[in-house]
Amino acid sequence: MDDTRRQRVLVVTDKAEPSHSLLEAIRHRTQQGQAQVRLVVLNPARAELNLIHPERHDKAIEAEHVLHAAMPRLTEAAGGRVIGSVSVRHDPMDAIEEVLFSEPIDEVLVDVRAHHLASLLHQDLEHRLRHHHVTVTTIRHEEPQPHGSHAPPP
Repeated sequence: MDDTRRQRVLVVTDKAEPSHSLLEAIRHRTQQGQAQVRLVVLNPARAELNLIHPERHDKAIEAEHVLHAAMPRLTEAAGGRVIGSVSVRHDPMDAIEEVLFSEPIDEVLVDVRAHHLASLLHQDLEHRLRHHHVTVTTIRHEEPQPHGSHAPPP
């Protein structure tokens, strides 16, 4: 009998259509060892809408269709079954905690565009999730720079 336990990886993204970076991060993570992937797409409705507002549910249904169409690519990247859903939540911390409180998670992969001040104020997800004692990996995207501007130093 195999004593290797599959790592439970929660992937949180703000786009139902997976980016190339997200697919590569899932592929890289699952190549490191056996992993069970659970993907949660944040609700694409405007953040200020109440949880029971009809637009929030309409946007979730639209995102579910996009996610359903993307499942073959996600499954291929993960090398196996991916459990995917669209959250009623818009805030990534709320969506992550909702999953953490309902099922065991070993690692969180975050593919959410952060506000540029978040890390300076220590309000980024890595800092906010530290008290949950899970490994957090943020998928970085290269931002195109407007012509004539320079990227800030790291």
